[in-house]
Amino acid sequence: MAVRPKIGLSMRLELETRRFYLGRDYSEAVFAAGGLPIQIPLIADESYINEVVDGLDGLLLPGADCDPDPARYGEDPHPKLGRVIPEKDETDLLLLTAAERRGLPILGICFGMQILNVHRGGSLIQDIESQVESPIKHRQGLPLERASHSVLVRFESKLSRIMASAGISGEGGEQLKVNSHHHQAVKLMGRNLINGAMASDGVIESIEDDREDRFVLGVQWHPELSWRTDPVSAAIFERFVDACRT
Repeated sequence: MAVRPKIGLSMRLELETRRFYLGRDYSEAVFAAGGLPIQIPLIADESYINEVVDGLDGLLLPGADCDPDPARYGEDPHPKLGRVIPEKDETDLLLLTAAERRGLPILGICFGMQILNVHRGGSLIQDIESQVESPIKHRQGLPLERASHSVLVRFESKLSRIMASAGISGEGGEQLKVNSHHHQAVKLMGRNLINGAMASDGVIESIEDDREDRFVLGVQWHPELSWRTDPVSAAIFERFVDACRT
């Protein structure tokens, strides 16, 4: 059996109980794709983060029940901004800095995609419903894994190639149906990031690094919820783990 690449997953912080935690779906998806998931507590200490990342082959930044602090991209808080957890922001940003320094593959999911964009100097739409003209519904509710809206995948993007590996047309410009559980989105994209997919209301649903030698992918939906039944969701984790292995 091939050696499993070690993939770090940053955790969440439950403020009421002071517990670090992370939903099981992320680790199960990484393990099923051939990786070895390693959960990282939110200890925002640079020396700790550097030691942890030195032992990793890849970094996955999961979703979260909080929003990045808009002060980190030079904005005041919108009235509909969700809770901000400084330890989450600080730890994920330190992890991204360390992963970038080592050239590690990075997969960002929902909050993870947003904090990746902020790390690269980009900004966020703080509340889609009130800041996007004629928005579709991006908070679908239960069941969580249900694909609720389509995204248009950019021609020759990393995501279109992942779709091709799953047996779906890789020509680009095709529709992909995804689940949706967010109220924020990428606004101005950060350094070396380009748009990989977009919803019908113009909300950016995927970003990726424009350097061909780097695997850095962010998706606004949650493939960890649907990898058992959706081939594209499974292929996202498989391609990420392959990049971590090589």
